[in-house]
Amino acid sequence: MTTITKDMIIGDIIMIDEGIAPILMNAGLHCLGCALASGETVEEACMVHGMDVVDVVNTINEYLANKEK
Repeated sequence: MTTITKDMIIGDIIMIDEGIAPILMNAGLHCLGCALASGETVEEACMVHGMDVVDVVNTINEYLANKEK
């Protein structure tokens, strides 16, 4: 099972599964098209946007776990 961590690069996790992009957008990370965003870690992006990285990572990992069922 693929597991996302807070220190992974946003561009890399979207390449793992494009379905992660809408999750990030719904969480409030609307800057996915920005060149800087694709090179940031999930933790860095959440920090800039004042978001709880644990919640975002958990949501992504729940999505991936449910997809594998």
